Amino acid sequence: VEVVESGGGLVQAGDSLKLSCALSGPTSSTTTVGWFRRAPGKERDFVALIRGNGENIGYDDSVNGRFTVFRDNHLNTVYLHMNELKPEDTAIYYCAVGSTRTFRSGLHPWEYDYWGRGTQVTVSS
Repeated sequence: VEVVESGGGLVQAGDSLKLSCALSGPTSSTTTVGWFRRAPGKERDFVALIRGNGENIGYDDSVNGRFTVFRDNHLNTVYLHMNELKPEDTAIYYCAVGSTRTFRSGLHPWEYDYWGRGTQVTVSS
């Protein structure tokens, strides 16, 4: 399984960005995909996840109401649409494929088997 993120960049507070997570290899339209981020000096933190065709979606409290995760199964791509960006959203954003063996809540990095290299999002004040 290959995971490739794109769409990061430098924006101002209040702006929007849409990140993409392209999947290839043995995945399906119901593959669980999570978004995480690592801010400078911090751990890799959960941001959002999507399970199935979108019937199960979750967000961290810090982004709930501002970020939206959705998928386009024709393109085998999962998106993270980020609105009202804040300087504290600055981080490297990672996409990951949920493990078929260890997946529980989806909130922890160890529940995911395949990771992309990340895309940098920088929000200036």
